[in-house]
Amino acid sequence: MFRSARIKLTVWYLLIIMLVSLMFSAVIYRLLSLEIARFEYAQRIRIERRFGGMTMHIPETTELVEETRRRILTMLAIINGGILVVAGAFGYLLAGQTLQPIKVMVDEQNRFVTDASHELRTPLTALKSAMEVHLRDRRLTLVQAKTLIAGNIKDVNRLQALADALLQLARYQKANGQTVKERLQGEEIVKEAVKKIEPLAHKKQIGIKTETTGFSIWGDKYGLTELLIILLDNAVKYSPAKSTVTVRGNKTDGWVTISVTDSGTGIDKEDQPHIWDRFYRAERARSDSESGGYGLGLAIAKKIVEANRGMISFTSREGRGTTFTVRLPAAP
Repeated sequence: MFRSARIKLTVWYLLIIMLVSLMFSAVIYRLLSLEIARFEYAQRIRIERRFGGMTMHIPETTELVEETRRRILTMLAIINGGILVVAGAFGYLLAGQTLQPIKVMVDEQNRFVTDASHELRTPLTALKSAMEVHLRDRRLTLVQAKTLIAGNIKDVNRLQALADALLQLARYQKANGQTVKERLQGEEIVKEAVKKIEPLAHKKQIGIKTETTGFSIWGDKYGLTELLIILLDNAVKYSPAKSTVTVRGNKTDGWVTISVTDSGTGIDKEDQPHIWDRFYRAERARSDSESGGYGLGLAIAKKIVEANRGMISFTSREGRGTTFTVRLPAAP
């Protein structure tokens, strides 16, 4: 599809360039023809004056003028042919550069739809299979029915969580600065995020330690709160029981730096280049059904940071924990 579009765009480039080139060539030929005619007339007058006003017929002059015009036409044809070849090559390259962002966007959308369909189909298939098997069982007891319903509710909750994550990712995917930005107190954002993660941390007996100084952020309150929730959620999920997660925040040189540090297992080196990819889950996360999500959290986090004109990075050492660092514009 993009190859044919590239060729069509190249043809349109060529048509426009050659139309302009031919128009300039016609103007140049016209001007040169007039200049040659003027030169021929002046030369004839000069010769007549030299010979005392005698009218003379100089056939060589007329032939020379015609030959000159033919040479001009030939040169213009060669030049236009060269322009056609060069413009075709550069037009093809330019068409490729023009369509490249569109191709990347379409490929990304297709990959997004494919991955989302796959992730949705797996739990739906499990849900459907479980119900069909139990419906065929004529000796189904009340206890078994309740167990089935409980499992189905769990699968539905996971599907709902996936749908919410997809909607959130789509929201920031097309944000492009359309988020509502305001002056925010950094400590309040941190406290709100910690408050929502505390129940999960309490189950694993994990303490959340905050080390923040007074600073203000210029950004989207909902998005930045969700960003910290994602980072804290990951930190708690992959930290051992009875450990500590630390949140630090400070302002330096017009930027606010917020970091979330855990003492978990760290991120394997082979997984580190892919952690921002949608639906990517490390082997360790896949094997842990409780902590392994759908691989959308960090992809959403990166989109939130980009929507707020910030930067996000991480450092990780296997067996010694991970630190995610976010740099955001400070409030003026």
